[in-house]
Amino acid sequence: MKESMDNKKIALLLSGGVDSSVALYRLKEQGYTPDCFYIKIGPEEDTEWNCTSEEDLEMATAVCRRFGCKLEVVDLHHEYWDKVVAYTMDKVKAGLTPNPDVMCNKLIKFGCFEEKAGHTYDLIATGHYATTAVVDGKKWLATSPDPVKDQTDFLAQLDTFQLKKAIFPIGDLYKHEVREIAEREHLVTAKRKDSQGICFLGKINYNDYVRRFLGEREGYVVNADTNKKMGKHKGYWFYTIGQRHGLGFGGGPWYVVKKDIKYNIVYISNKIDLMNYESDELCLRNVHFITEDPWGDIPAEGIRICFKIRHSPEYLTGIITKKEDVYHIKADAPIQGIAPGQFGVLYDADHRLCYGSGEITL
Repeated sequence: MKESMDNKKIALLLSGGVDSSVALYRLKEQGYTPDCFYIKIGPEEDTEWNCTSEEDLEMATAVCRRFGCKLEVVDLHHEYWDKVVAYTMDKVKAGLTPNPDVMCNKLIKFGCFEEKAGHTYDLIATGHYATTAVVDGKKWLATSPDPVKDQTDFLAQLDTFQLKKAIFPIGDLYKHEVREIAEREHLVTAKRKDSQGICFLGKINYNDYVRRFLGEREGYVVNADTNKKMGKHKGYWFYTIGQRHGLGFGGGPWYVVKKDIKYNIVYISNKIDLMNYESDELCLRNVHFITEDPWGDIPAEGIRICFKIRHSPEYLTGIITKKEDVYHIKADAPIQGIAPGQFGVLYDADHRLCYGSGEITL
């Protein structure tokens, strides 16, 4: 069941990329003229850290001019750095693997924007690859048909009120279809590359970003299988569980399998294929359900679900149980690179509806 947007006042978040540009095209094609907003969050005042925001804004302005929509810039720079960057650095310093893009959606795009400008609108549209479904009169977050681009995992911390106002005009399309529309309609953003990594970083190296806030602290890299020192590193916070690239040791491939926060040791192994560092169990704390808890009292034998532990086109399967406030997942097969601090995202058994997410913990 598709929700009606008739007589609704729509705000569209434009990023300057092809996805939100085609989202605007599709709204106009359906007879709607949204007010467009560009959220400014990058560190432009520091020329050393200047990113692509100026070009993004130029592109967004050109697309709005093409479709006769007004564009307003909303400066959420301080809110982003007070909320999302603080969250990121706290998790990294604790030896965890954060997901800033998840929190940016929750706290900034559907959070602070709502407080500053979005509260006067009935609906907020974005260029995310996700859909919604109305089941028994309730709105649920649902997956995109494009498994590679599906972004429900990045939206799985939204609140019920945020989802009620959210619409995703390109959510039912595949990426190649979005590109084809942009090229057919001669949109200025048609050839722009997809952004990679944290939303505001642009060309900034992630390690440089972390170094700016946490500095460096020399420690040892240790072979987890032999306990032999392999070399030195400049801080455990530059490494994530499951990391393979950038380690710089021969005889690999090597993977980061553990971090000792107290003694600043990074443990690596080249025997990941032997399942030494795989697990078929994980725990989720602070589980957040978007619309409502779909299970209620989970029976002792558990409930079959699909889930993800990272952004990936593949869905994992297993059985979920609950003990007190902690959800336990027994996966059908061992999983590599379970990273505490990341979000475990929960789906129904058909990976159609996204129920929410919780933080992976040891």
